[in-house]
Amino acid sequence: MQKPQGNRRKGKENPGIKRVVFDVHPRNRHQGRYDFAVLTAACPELAPLVIQNPNGEPTIDFSNPVAVKWLNRALLMTQYGITYWDIPPGYLCPPIPGRADYLHYVADLLASENQGIVPTGTSVRVLDVGVGANAIYPILGNKEYGWRFVGTDIDKTALKNAKFILEANPGLDKAVDLRQQKHADHIFQGVIRAGDRFDVTICNPPFHASIEDATAGTQRKWSNLGKPQKGKAETPVLNFGGQGAELWCPGGEVAFLQKMAKESVHFATHCRWFTSLLSRSENLPAVEYALQQAGAAEIRVIDMAQGQKRSRIVAWRFEVVFED
Repeated sequence: MQKPQGNRRKGKENPGIKRVVFDVHPRNRHQGRYDFAVLTAACPELAPLVIQNPNGEPTIDFSNPVAVKWLNRALLMTQYGITYWDIPPGYLCPPIPGRADYLHYVADLLASENQGIVPTGTSVRVLDVGVGANAIYPILGNKEYGWRFVGTDIDKTALKNAKFILEANPGLDKAVDLRQQKHADHIFQGVIRAGDRFDVTICNPPFHASIEDATAGTQRKWSNLGKPQKGKAETPVLNFGGQGAELWCPGGEVAFLQKMAKESVHFATHCRWFTSLLSRSENLPAVEYALQQAGAAEIRVIDMAQGQKRSRIVAWRFEVVFED
């Protein structure tokens, strides 16, 4: 068991909705600058991709998906003891520090109903909606807290790769069950089974409303990284990659979370807490309204910050008796 911690900052209060604001979680292993000497010693393939920033400090080109992938592999090797990790070309390569933050704040959410102690071990079950080819949440959650996971995805290739990662790292294959969501219109239906009981669900939803929106987002990221803009015939590859279902869906993250809110009602006795990332603050009112309409008994918004990046977790639960 672990005690929850957090660098709390003041946030706006919305009537009936608990909202807290945090900086990088103190249990996050990724504090400060990366130690490239340690990372390249563990993963020599990263070494030729290390460059110097204007201050002469080592870094990588974060617009280069190959560099980001090798950085991730090095971080997983040195920080979590992962001996093998890889993803197919074009699939989402997640920013590990941010993913770790999500899990640590979810751990604190569970602690809030456990006398302030973070529950650890295999008795804690987590449903990862959209596990992806990278399986990053099950990896981090199991290594940090010993939790068991069910990971779902509609993409067979993603699930196949995730299975390969889990089987290549002793113990992970026994801690994670992978299930295919065969219906794109469903989120929980078809993957949550009659006997399933989850302490929490997590999700990194598709943020964009269309492929055009995703492409425009890519252009903005390149501009923020100081890269030249590409023409329509030469669309830049997003530094963290991503297939269609990983990046966009009709209506974007608002529509996805509205659907999740509506569907979660029918699985209230299977899950103590439902949670999801939400990238855009302007989308929060629509999501909060959908949750209120769905009858959520409690809604929490946890604002997170890593450097200049801002994001948030939306969490909700229902007034039901959890069927153990």
